[in-house]
Amino acid sequence: MTIVVVGVGADGPDGLSPSATAEIAACDVLIGARRQLDLLPEGDFRKVLWPSPLLPALDSVLAEHEGRRIVVLASGDPLHHGIGTTLVNRLGADRVRIVPALSSSTLARARLGWSAEETAVVSAVARSPYRVLAAVGDGRKVLVLSGDASTPATIAGLLTEAGFGASTLTVLEELGGPSERQVSGTAAGWNEPEGAALNVVAIDCAGDHPLRLLAGLPDNAFEHDGQLTKRDVRASALARLSPSPGELLWDVGAGAGSVAIEWARAHPANRAIAVEADETRAARIQRNARRLGVPDVRAVTGRAPEALTGLGTPDAVFVGGGVGTPGLLARCHAALPRAGRLVANAVTLEAEQALLAAYAEFGGELIRLSVEHAAPLGGLTGWKPARTITQWSIST
Repeated sequence: MTIVVVGVGADGPDGLSPSATAEIAACDVLIGARRQLDLLPEGDFRKVLWPSPLLPALDSVLAEHEGRRIVVLASGDPLHHGIGTTLVNRLGADRVRIVPALSSSTLARARLGWSAEETAVVSAVARSPYRVLAAVGDGRKVLVLSGDASTPATIAGLLTEAGFGASTLTVLEELGGPSERQVSGTAAGWNEPEGAALNVVAIDCAGDHPLRLLAGLPDNAFEHDGQLTKRDVRASALARLSPSPGELLWDVGAGAGSVAIEWARAHPANRAIAVEADETRAARIQRNARRLGVPDVRAVTGRAPEALTGLGTPDAVFVGGGVGTPGLLARCHAALPRAGRLVANAVTLEAEQALLAAYAEFGGELIRLSVEHAAPLGGLTGWKPARTITQWSIST
């Protein structure tokens, strides 16, 4: 069975291509959200409303109509943060045919004169709006695909709290439809009433608190109680962990979650699980993740290695705490697939002994990192050394 996914704009049937119109006319079952179904007239097909939440019921809905010609409606481009991507990932590209329309971000850029190369796109549709905080920076242009009519005010509040209150927000509603309109203002001064649920928020960023995407955020970017992998050591660890798009990291003994958070910030598709035995610190990890724009970082409260069960296969593992726990490094090493990476840090002699044993058993690279900071010394300036870190890393 091949499922056809047809993109529909706010202009409904008037904006459909001949091929999209033909696909809908020939189907037995037309599946979509209420707004999409209401845009199209009745025909010789059955209209089926997606249940909410959609993903848990997706397979059962499709199975119910097995053997029939199914058309699924999507907003604009089905492969741009849409149901088309979900279906391809679930069923395979050979079972899904896409008939796209213009995406809302394409229409928004056309209205604003923003090029694709200079514009970041963040989806807040069924996802946390905190994700926008990973994309903002002075002079950047960002489009947010809103979840509903409340999203613009939420985005304005997040930007203001993060130091980007001077940013210009333009809300583009019902793009391509007869009720299309724009509303603009600054994030800090936003007091517009809620408008259409179908909207895109365009952000022309202005602020003096940039947080770069390269590894090594300042230590004060994180809320912590001292249990934090410090900036220079963190940069070294992340260089060896080598994040690639879509990969999963285990951050074991995560403390403030700084390594997991920077891993996730490296690419929007990256995933990270922070394992932390202390409940207070686990809650702090979630706060840090939201504030730094990667709210999907998952904090698991538990003690490793027992807490590592059922977390999925990691592409990389960082062990920042509990290095000396018997069997932990071997368990993390065994969890890695081919081309996986493992990095572990030690401060104490006991933890260092565990790294030496792992190095002797598995090989890899063993280094020591000594960092010194200039600090007042009497009336002059001298070097203040931090604790020396022993770091073991290996690729499988």
